[in-house]
Amino acid sequence: CSVLKGGQLARAAMPARVPTMKLPSPAGRLAVEGVTYFYPGAQEPTIRGVSFKLEPGEALGLIGPTASGKTTLVEMLVGNLPPRGGHVRLDGADITQWDPDDRRRYVGYLPQDIELFRGTVADNIARMDEVAPEDIIAAAKVAGVHEMILRLPRGYNTDIGDSGSALSGGQRQRVALARAVFGSPKFVVLDEPNANLDHDGEERLLEAIKILKERGATLVVIAHRPAVLRYVDKVLVMKNGAVETFGPRDQIVPMVTQAQPAAATSR
Repeated sequence: CSVLKGGQLARAAMPARVPTMKLPSPAGRLAVEGVTYFYPGAQEPTIRGVSFKLEPGEALGLIGPTASGKTTLVEMLVGNLPPRGGHVRLDGADITQWDPDDRRRYVGYLPQDIELFRGTVADNIARMDEVAPEDIIAAAKVAGVHEMILRLPRGYNTDIGDSGSALSGGQRQRVALARAVFGSPKFVVLDEPNANLDHDGEERLLEAIKILKERGATLVVIAHRPAVLRYVDKVLVMKNGAVETFGPRDQIVPMVTQAQPAAATSR
C-alpha cells in the first residue's frame, strides 16, 4: 500500500493494496473517533482514545509537551499509521477507504522531518509530477514563497541537491509547505511548520493558514511557537497520548498560558 509522506507517496510495510472505489471530492469534514495506537513491542499505548471533530474551514492547534503523542496522532490523521482502535474519517469515510491517489490529491502534509528529493524546486512542489507551471506558482504564492524562489540562482529551476542540501533549513521548510498546499487540498496537516522559520517566514506561514481557511480547507497544526495559534479556531492539548483539554482557541489558550506556558507548546 502507498501512504503519504511529505507530499510524496512512500512505500510502507502494510498489506497489499486493495482496489477501492472512487469517492467524491471531500468537503474536508474530519471526525476522529476514539483512536488508539500501540507501537510494536510497547507496553503502553502512545495514543489513548482521542476523539474530536472539525468542520470544513476550521483550523485546530495541536499542542502538548514532548512525547505527548502529537506526531503519532497526525500520522494517523493522514493515513500513514492505521489506528489500532477507532477511526479517522474524512467526510464520513475511513481514511483508509480513500484511494491512495485521491488521498494524495486531497490531503496535504508537512511532516516534522522534511524530506525533499533531488531535483528542482518546481519538481519538489509538484511532488515530482508533470504539471502546469501555473499550478506550481499558485501553490508557491499560497505558501508565501514565490518571491523567495525567484531570488534563488535559477528560480524554480534551481536544483536543490540531495535532500535539499542547497537550501537553508528555513528555505527547505517553506518549499515543503508549498508542496503540502499544492493542488488546493481539502485537509492539510502541518507538523511544527515554523520550527526553522524566521519572523518573515512565520508571518508568511500565518498568511498561508489564513488563505487555506478562507478556501474552506480543514487544518491541523502542531504548534512549535504560540504565534501559529493566531488563526486557529480550536485548540487540543495532549498529555500522555490522551486529550487533556479541547475547545475554542480563545477559551483554551489563556488557560494553557497560565497553567503551563513552557510545556504546552514544547516540541
